[in-house]
Amino acid sequence: METALLCWCAALCVIDFLLMGWDKRQSKREGRRVPEKRFFFLALLGGALGAILGMYAFRHKTRHWYFKWGLPAILLLHLALAWFAWEYGIALL
Repeated sequence: METALLCWCAALCVIDFLLMGWDKRQSKREGRRVPEKRFFFLALLGGALGAILGMYAFRHKTRHWYFKWGLPAILLLHLALAWFAWEYGIALL
């Protein structure tokens, strides 16, 4: 079960990272952009680390306070939930 959860989070991290790069590319080309709520939705589902890494790797969305503080807050929430589940023996799936 833990392997499935880790694979899920890894896949969402990769998707969120790539979406951040795609949105940066589209912003330079004035093309169709990725809605900001999509980044947060994927982050809430488990892709927060990928969104944070993509944000700084592509230097994209770093001036928006809700990205700068919101994505790390989601990541900390996920880490706290994982620690709580580990500490008290709660199955996540």
